[in-house]
Amino acid sequence: MANDIRQQTSQYVDIKFSASVPALEPGDHLDQKTFHERYEAMPEDVKAELIGGVVYMPAALRRSHGRSHTLLMVWLGTYEDATPGVEVYDNTTTIMGEESEPQPDACLIIRPDCGGQMRFTDDDYLEGAPEFAAEVASSTEAYDLHSKKRDYELAGVKEYLVIALRQKKVFWFVNREGKFDEQAVDANGFHHSSVFPGLKLDPAAILELNSQKLLASLREGIATPEHAAFVRQLAKTP
Repeated sequence: MANDIRQQTSQYVDIKFSASVPALEPGDHLDQKTFHERYEAMPEDVKAELIGGVVYMPAALRRSHGRSHTLLMVWLGTYEDATPGVEVYDNTTTIMGEESEPQPDACLIIRPDCGGQMRFTDDDYLEGAPEFAAEVASSTEAYDLHSKKRDYELAGVKEYLVIALRQKKVFWFVNREGKFDEQAVDANGFHHSSVFPGLKLDPAAILELNSQKLLASLREGIATPEHAAFVRQLAKTP
C-alpha cells in the first residue's frame, strides 16, 4: 500500500527540507507530535493526514470530488446559518489522538462554549473528536471507509458521513457505545442526524448534485420543533 501511495504523490519528492525537520513522505509511520512538526514545515499547498499512525498524502482531486465537496459545504453551511452555537469546518487539521491527525473534508461541531466535545488549541487547531465528520471519497475511498473510519470511531466522532463517488452511495454511520453502525434511510429515503436535530440529508440529491432538492429537504428539517428546541438548548448552555 505504501508504494501505491508514494506513486500517487510523486510530485512532492523534490521538496527540500532541512536535516532537522525531514519532509513528510506518504507511508511514513509516525506519532502525532512528530507528524505535526513535519507537517507544519511543509509548504502550505501540501495536504497530509495521519491515519492510524500512517501518513497519507492524497492524490490530485477530480472535478466530481470538487463539485460534491462544494455541495456538502453548502448543505452544512446552511445548517450552521440556522443554528447558532454550531460551526462548520472545511479541510481543517484535527488533532484526535497519539496516532491520528486527519484533515476531514468537512466537520460540524457544537462550539465548546455551547457544550461541545471539541477544543481549540492555543495555536489555532481543532483538538478532539468532532461531533460530525464527512468525507467525499473517490481515490481515498479505501481508507475513508476503513482506516480513517476506525480512527474516527476510536476518537469518539458521533456521526460519520461518506459520499462514495465510485459506488454512487452515501454511508451514514452512527457511533453507538464506541462502535459505528450504518444508519439506514427512513421510509422516504432521507437520513436524519441524531446529534444535530433538523440536519436532514437527501442522499440521492447529493449524489445527483441537485442543490435545490438537497436544500429543500434540509429546510424541512430546520423548520421542525426539534430543531427549534435544539437552538434554545444551545443558547442556554453556559
